[in-house]
Amino acid sequence: MKPFFSIIVPCCDVEPYLRDCLDSVTSQPFSSWECLLGVEDSKDKTLEIAREYEAKDSRFKVFTGPRSGSCSASRNTGTDMAAGDYIIFLDGDDTIAAGSLQRLHDKIAERPGADIYPCAMRVIDEVHDKELPRRDNYPAGFDGELTGHDATLTIYSLRRDPCPMLQLSVFRREHLVANGLKCLHGMKRQDSEFAPRALYLAKRVIPLHETFYIYRERPGSVSTLAKNTGYFLESYAAILKSLLAFHAKVSAEPCFDKRISTYWARHWLTWICYYWFSPRAMRGTDRAYRVETLRRIFTNGSGDFDALVRAASLPRRVAAIFVKLFSNRPALAWLTDAFFRFGYNPLAGVRG
Repeated sequence: MKPFFSIIVPCCDVEPYLRDCLDSVTSQPFSSWECLLGVEDSKDKTLEIAREYEAKDSRFKVFTGPRSGSCSASRNTGTDMAAGDYIIFLDGDDTIAAGSLQRLHDKIAERPGADIYPCAMRVIDEVHDKELPRRDNYPAGFDGELTGHDATLTIYSLRRDPCPMLQLSVFRREHLVANGLKCLHGMKRQDSEFAPRALYLAKRVIPLHETFYIYRERPGSVSTLAKNTGYFLESYAAILKSLLAFHAKVSAEPCFDKRISTYWARHWLTWICYYWFSPRAMRGTDRAYRVETLRRIFTNGSGDFDALVRAASLPRRVAAIFVKLFSNRPALAWLTDAFFRFGYNPLAGVRG
């Protein structure tokens, strides 16, 4: 029988957490699911545990792959394999709340066929032994049906920095397949590239506010391993290059709402200003490496970047001039650093 949910679980070196993760699935009263376990080469017993669950329950299916440095490959392969109507992305060191699959099913059944059902998550900070504020990109009581265009405008107007995590939503598989929505291979923070495209391209978006996902911030995770902003520069360069190309494409469509360009410009240009030019970035990351990674955004020229900059505020348009100088004239990179250190950052209140 075709499952209602396909739960895709990337797994790599998560032996201490994987049983809790998979037990949170098997303990669900709702049974119409399959769980696709993408196990990359691990140094611990992650694969053995995954095989154990596969042997006990035919709803588990294990596929393996080489170590890639991110969840992208497993998520993409799992999406291709999925037989369910709706996809849930669950990381191997996280869990889902008791009874949540039944609640999700019932809410979706009341209003079926949406491309994305944004939900909410609990966040457990194991590093500092505390629970962080619940994450939900939509305010309580906001349950209207939106197009992807309207959802994009809404989420950026409500949240200056909306949470991009894939795990926050349930996706209709056909939406992902029909639009070729895949995660960038090997990239950290790949949600930041995937989420804006998936949301914008959706035909129907229905916020559910169901707190079904329990996210663990743990020692040794990608987020906690990051020593400085430079840890993510290669990934953010690839992410921004892709998003700038996406904006250039969709903004040329006849019905494109230019307000979306304004929101994206505010958000994505802020990433550049922070990750490459915040006090923390300039203090902790070698200038030559910052030049090298930033230049990757412009390997096909600056046309896509310029298209977004035209929708930006005046301070960001000025900052963009210095960003291009930093990339195109490495010998003058010090001038861009000086602009951000003594001009842009103090005026914009960027600290740290």
